[in-house]
Amino acid sequence: MALISDTHLDPTVDPTVDPGAMPEMPEMPEMPEIPEMPDVSGMSEAELVDAIRALEDTKARACAVQARLTRVLDARVRARHADQGVPAARRGRDVPGLVAYARRESPARGTRLLGFAHALAELPSTEAALAAGVVSEWRAILIARETACLQPGHRAIVDEQLAAPGPDGAYRFEGWGDRRLVAQTRALVAGLDPAAVVDRRAKAEADRHVSLRPAPDTMARLSVLLPVAQGVAAYATLTRAADQARAQGDSRSRGQVMTDTLVELVTGQATAEAVPVTVNLTVSDHTLLAGGHEPAWLTGYGPLTADHARDLAATAQAQTAQVALRRLYVAPETGTLVAMETRARAFPKALGLFLDLRDQTCRTPWCNAPVRHHDHITDHADGGPTSAVNGQGLCEQCNHTKQAPGWRARPLAGPPDQHVVETTLPTGHVIRSAAPRAPTPSRVVPLGHSGLHLIHHQLNWHAA
Repeated sequence: MALISDTHLDPTVDPTVDPGAMPEMPEMPEMPEIPEMPDVSGMSEAELVDAIRALEDTKARACAVQARLTRVLDARVRARHADQGVPAARRGRDVPGLVAYARRESPARGTRLLGFAHALAELPSTEAALAAGVVSEWRAILIARETACLQPGHRAIVDEQLAAPGPDGAYRFEGWGDRRLVAQTRALVAGLDPAAVVDRRAKAEADRHVSLRPAPDTMARLSVLLPVAQGVAAYATLTRAADQARAQGDSRSRGQVMTDTLVELVTGQATAEAVPVTVNLTVSDHTLLAGGHEPAWLTGYGPLTADHARDLAATAQAQTAQVALRRLYVAPETGTLVAMETRARAFPKALGLFLDLRDQTCRTPWCNAPVRHHDHITDHADGGPTSAVNGQGLCEQCNHTKQAPGWRARPLAGPPDQHVVETTLPTGHVIRSAAPRAPTPSRVVPLGHSGLHLIHHQLNWHAA
């Protein structure tokens, strides 16, 4: 799974190319017909297997049609942007967002799907196999990914050798697993253009990074993409530390020692338990103080069970942590967080934090990326205020997509306990996103004329 999420297929269309000069699109195949659920009462096991295979073939053919439609959409949007005088480098920048909306995917995934659609134009045999239903979209993506470093002419050669049917109509890759398909494609690429493989390796090393993802049972998965020599050296260091600790009678398992050693080496602490921590934990007062069961939200991770949230708070205090309590208030009539506003063009730090805690992740539907930008829903240039109501948290890609011509957004008067944004796409489609509901207070009681009631405690603790 990490390989899928960390691998990007960049669109192969040069943004400086005039859309009118693009080659004519191939003839669009017929839209595959999706059958109704058959009456299975009289079907044999063999017939059931055949029906499942037929549906799998239909899915692949539908993916081929989607890829061709995606290329047409990209050409149309680029042509419209050219007519509107959009600089060449910015034409088509919102196409991934449109593709993502259409396929109910994140914009980052939309970028990869757009790149894949253009890659298929240089892989005619792979595209034909996809349209025939004999290769799945994922395996076609693997071929496109492994040949991405080649020039179009060389790419077509590998495509022909790998994906074209033989004289008997059989496909070379029939029966191959993903690993063998990748290995055979890499072998063909290396044999045809070794220099391209070297250049690709240099680019891959430049893309090294660290990522953090939630894992089940309130765990987290810290992933590192790095050159193989460094990876082997780091793993060998952790392995050696685990072997030494176990030889000296350490009761921890080998995996536990390796994990704790990694934390200690990265943070510079004597033990993993003494790591300095800065944590934003948003929790209702009932959960924190009265044994409630409503989940809390840990910024940068996600939801936590009530008992785990209380354990974190208790652990911080047990370690003589310096605990700062930041209060977020709500209106007693609705339970919503009180709005904040400023005259500044940029969102101040406190207001930005307010948006981070309210929205939790990027507000674009199907995008769970971390918030990187604090965006004016109604642009500041159009009179939009710098306020919580007119603000939303977006990832970098979604914020840039929203700036393309034809995109409009506005805050809505939605449910009383949620912040709602309505976005209209250049195609006229309308999508709405609502911020997650705030934790329910134990009670809502007006306090004098201010009309405010404490609902949240955000704990920021720094272990000594």
